[in-house]
Amino acid sequence: MSNRIVVVGGGIAGLAAAHRLRVELGPDAEIVLVEQSDRLGGKLRTVELAGIRYDVGSEAFLARRPEVRQLAEELGITEEIVHPGKASATVRAGGRTCRLPGGTVMGVPASAEAVQDVLSPASVAAVRAEADLPPVRLDGADASVGELLRGRVGDEVVDRLVEPLLGGVYAGNADMLGLRATIPALAAALDAGAESITSAAASVLPAPKPAAAPQPVFGAFRLGYRELIDRLLIAADVRPRLGLPVRALVRTGSGWRLEIGAAPSPEFLDADAVVLAVPAPAARRLLADVVPVAAAKLSEVQLASMIVVGLALPSDAQLPDASGVLIARGERHADGTPFTAKAFTFSSNKWPHLRGTGGELLVRGSVGRFGETADLQLDDAEVLRRVRADFAELTGISAAPVDSVAVRWGGGVPQYGVGHLDLVADVERAVAEVPGLAVAGAALHGVGVPACIATGTAAATEVTRDLLQVGRREVGR
Repeated sequence: MSNRIVVVGGGIAGLAAAHRLRVELGPDAEIVLVEQSDRLGGKLRTVELAGIRYDVGSEAFLARRPEVRQLAEELGITEEIVHPGKASATVRAGGRTCRLPGGTVMGVPASAEAVQDVLSPASVAAVRAEADLPPVRLDGADASVGELLRGRVGDEVVDRLVEPLLGGVYAGNADMLGLRATIPALAAALDAGAESITSAAASVLPAPKPAAAPQPVFGAFRLGYRELIDRLLIAADVRPRLGLPVRALVRTGSGWRLEIGAAPSPEFLDADAVVLAVPAPAARRLLADVVPVAAAKLSEVQLASMIVVGLALPSDAQLPDASGVLIARGERHADGTPFTAKAFTFSSNKWPHLRGTGGELLVRGSVGRFGETADLQLDDAEVLRRVRADFAELTGISAAPVDSVAVRWGGGVPQYGVGHLDLVADVERAVAEVPGLAVAGAALHGVGVPACIATGTAAATEVTRDLLQVGRREVGR
């Protein structure tokens, strides 16, 4: 008798789980993928801009993590992986734009010299004097990134460097993000005995290797993440059921029952095992009755929303010699108007293959920080107008775009607050006590694509183990 496993959520974590279930359970298993929206991919979305495929969700993955490349190898699409060009990033801080400094760990400086071009003289002096402060002692506890760093190296390091970088990942506020989940290497260095923030950062930085070619930090797919999504769906051999919210999850004597679809006419789906690969609020709701401890913990995970704007500029536009620009909180135009965007990626510089069919230059703008909702309430036309004005202020380019797109990600980015790792451990421990159930997704061990794939793969492995144990018990009867 074949097993039926339901994967709830059609983002990259859910698709990775479905694929791994197919690999581990074989062709006879019935795998059902239920997604409440009308498309797969979750926060991976590829649209057409200026005649080519362009990612308007996650645009890249960390190349040093193995999950994406391993999956690409299994799917036979490694030749589609590309890496950035040599252009470097910049940051707009203190009213000017300068190169994003090296010699930092997520903006945390290893020395005063590393950040002297971005900070005021007083802040450079504060970084230089930080090693003379009393030793940092975490004693195994977590700490707010912003509060810890402000007290050690000053506000400007946080506002001009750390928060713009963390904002690109979490759309968050550095004062509310936890050190251990967001900058784990720095926390590990402090645990290992580093007595100052700068010495901890210095110990984390890789030793220079002048003889070796630098390894790429990021990767992407030539034709966008759509290629990965489509191949995963084929390999998983699953027919997705789209546009169907899962309204309830109930434990039965032999497994699970899910209530799906519209409330007036629900459908009931029985399963031997379930993988929940959904955002924290949806997971909390579905777990409320079956694993209340996990549900209570997930209710503490807050979410940030954002808007991604894609612009296709005329082919004769001259982009700055950079991969993009981060914008520090509080920066303003020359006339005092605040910036709406928090960052721009000069996509055709960062990814040399990205040009429109007519040679158009592609640019991506990001809007939205945790706790700041006014800009997100603007309509698309006004968002586009403001983002274009920001871009013109930063680059001097005021040419009207040939094509544009605005995509909203409501509640798209979980916030890793202080104590997040303990919270996740509690969730996973509680869920593990319930056979045939596992959780996956960005709320757990990282918001990046590799981390989400890892959670989906792990969840599939967990429920496979549970199913095989049940099978062995039944054979032994």
